[in-house]
Amino acid sequence: VIILDTMLIYILICLLIINNCRERPLVIIGERGTNVLLPCFSRPANSTLLVTHWKKSGEIAVTRDSAHLLSTGHLSIQDDGSLKITGLMLLDEDEYECDPVPKNDSLSQKILLQVADGPTNMAIKIEPATALLNGTLFVQKGTNISFNCSSESYPSQNLTWYFEDVSRTFGAVPSLHFEISNVNAADQGNYTCKAHNLLSNRTVTQSQELLVYYAPERHPNCNWEQASQPDLVRFSCSWYGGYPTPNLQVFLGSDMLASNVSETLTVTLNRTMLHDDQNITCLGRYSELQPGHEKSCSFTLNSPYPMGMPLVAALEGSDITLSCSEYKSLPPAKTVWQRGKSQEVIVPSSKYTLIAKGPEFTLTIVNVTKDDEGVFFCWSENVLAAKELEVYLTVRSFADSSGAAVGVFISVLIVAAGITVGFLAYSRRDRICLSTGLEDDRTDVLSLVESDEDDVFHDAVPRLSPVSNGHVPTRTTTLVEIHRIQSSE
Repeated sequence: VIILDTMLIYILICLLIINNCRERPLVIIGERGTNVLLPCFSRPANSTLLVTHWKKSGEIAVTRDSAHLLSTGHLSIQDDGSLKITGLMLLDEDEYECDPVPKNDSLSQKILLQVADGPTNMAIKIEPATALLNGTLFVQKGTNISFNCSSESYPSQNLTWYFEDVSRTFGAVPSLHFEISNVNAADQGNYTCKAHNLLSNRTVTQSQELLVYYAPERHPNCNWEQASQPDLVRFSCSWYGGYPTPNLQVFLGSDMLASNVSETLTVTLNRTMLHDDQNITCLGRYSELQPGHEKSCSFTLNSPYPMGMPLVAALEGSDITLSCSEYKSLPPAKTVWQRGKSQEVIVPSSKYTLIAKGPEFTLTIVNVTKDDEGVFFCWSENVLAAKELEVYLTVRSFADSSGAAVGVFISVLIVAAGITVGFLAYSRRDRICLSTGLEDDRTDVLSLVESDEDDVFHDAVPRLSPVSNGHVPTRTTTLVEIHRIQSSE
């Protein structure tokens, strides 16, 4: 009993479902402009149709019988009773029903025809942007740009923006808009807008490549490279970090030597082209960017000028270091140490140690001997000129140094003795020098000692007294006494 009741319930459910399905129309979706075929479900099997009516919204839209065909425009009934609609239009969207003669009511089924249109007329706008010849757009770094995507679709659609296959934003509107402020290099790439018809599931996409142009913040990097010959030099310029590839130009004075769209540019210069105080410049620019993004590096050319001590002395057996500095040259000079009148280039060895630290060049001579005495040259040469610093090395033996020490000691001794004698003479000047009157009315006396006699001779001699404040005293005589004393005294 339970099983029978269950089966009856199942049958009733199925009948209800079938009846419900018969009441609900079958949905058929067609796209505008295409052809669609609506089947006639109520036609009896294995029977020849005498008359077939197709109703639209309950009214006969087209009829076919064995004698003639009644049609309206793009509607026609096929031999099997199906309805063919050619060039589907939006006004064809409606509910249809097949009414054949004979008719099987148990199989009768209404059909709901829905017409989908689009997406069509899709358009992408990125503003402000400049188009290149190939259609690619570019903007300058730091610009504020807006993106807009529009499409026509019926009955509804979804619009989606994608950046490098990553979804940015969504919307179910006929137009989709978003903005990017202060665009940078990370925003460069392909932007794709996808429109999806929600009825037909038809999808249309359109992409646009956007480039972000910008100049590097730093200046071009300029370098000098030695060439195979001393009268040649290579000047290279590089400018990395921008987009797209920059245009590099090299100027010698006001004359352009080379120009190329590249991140690096190298120019070979010879001595005949160059002179002191001449300017060489590398200019980097982007033709697509606004003025003001050009940057450059510049040099002023100078001949070398080595500097140092021209005279150096050393003791035999010691180590001596000769120094030379070269700051001025541009392009940088090549500096070497040379020896002798033949100017033989010195190479590092156990005898010679060469050290170069930037512009400083030193030559250390180990265990100096008399053979090392002579002239050395600090030779600097660049593409403009070659100049040298002459350094003369004097080597003294230990005996020469001892004699020099003795000579210095004797010289010091003589000077000290002279100072002592001078001091003693000055301290006893009253016994040596003539006495000098301190007052104008005082008479000076000169005593002369002569022979053995004790006689005293007095005589007055003219005398010019010292000048006092520019005036000569009036008294101008001097008393002279001559005493004769014994020779033994």
